[in-house]
Amino acid sequence: MSRSIFRSPSRLSAIATKGLALAALAGVVFAIHPAAAQNFERPVRLIVPFAPGGTSDILARLIGPKLSAAIGQPVVIENKPGAAGNLGADAVAKALPDGHTLLLMDVGSLATAPSLFSDLTYDPNKDLAPVSMVMFGPYVLAVHESIPAKTAQELIAYAKANPNKLAVANSGVGAANHITAVSMAKELGIQWKNVPYKGGAAASRAVVSGESGVIINGSTATLPFVANKQLVGLAVTGEERVAGLPTFKESGLPGGDAGTWQGILTTAGTPPAMITRLNAEIGKILETPDIKARIAEQGGVVRAGSPADFSAWLKDATTRWGGIIREAGIKGS
Repeated sequence: MSRSIFRSPSRLSAIATKGLALAALAGVVFAIHPAAAQNFERPVRLIVPFAPGGTSDILARLIGPKLSAAIGQPVVIENKPGAAGNLGADAVAKALPDGHTLLLMDVGSLATAPSLFSDLTYDPNKDLAPVSMVMFGPYVLAVHESIPAKTAQELIAYAKANPNKLAVANSGVGAANHITAVSMAKELGIQWKNVPYKGGAAASRAVVSGESGVIINGSTATLPFVANKQLVGLAVTGEERVAGLPTFKESGLPGGDAGTWQGILTTAGTPPAMITRLNAEIGKILETPDIKARIAEQGGVVRAGSPADFSAWLKDATTRWGGIIREAGIKGS
């Protein structure tokens, strides 16, 4: 005798009761899932894709201990320099999408990367998830003491009289300070050599040693050398004077709105609840008096904001700076 495919009423009732119980359990799981997604279960890696001592590294070491206290897990700072920041960025792009791997860097480098590197192994706008902008810091134009210039105009005059004699250090091919130097040279009608290093700290040290003669770099990493008389500061970007240095606008220089935009990102696909928690914790950290004071000491301004605002900034900068790169014919190495 073949078995009927129909169930008895009592059997259907039992199945329905069991189904309702499972549905109720699923509802409980769903209800707690968003909260559970915010929990940190192991140490967090905070990758800085540049050598120690630069602006990104300084910020990471200021924020790291406070973030660790906030989430109840160690935050391990990992310097991963190379390929103009792309080596470290790629590592975060390919990490588990759970919010336990973070990237802190000058996000201008992320905006320029797609236009510079035809073999880029990740897409900054698709493989990374913005968490929070951190700060804007003006650039400092400074020179080695051997360069016969005490003002920006004297530097321009020297550059015009000595085409391609000056070497301008930058934090990597396609970095925002590299693009600024290229754009500035074009607008001023001067010629100088652009020399890439593995991060702003290495670039600053190269000018301190005399290996290169000029630097345009973030104030956080550069002003200490000016204060210690190891570099001669000439001007700063932005609207306000910093450490007594005149602004680019006051000095007759283009590019006064340039600077270093530092931000924190994580791996795309990270649960939104985790990103929301990270954004909230980082926002609170950036509002603490000691962090604000340390950033202000170096001429920087806190720029915390929502992930959506950060994402919009990155997409706009990618388009805008990509045009400058293509016009100048800059190619990544």
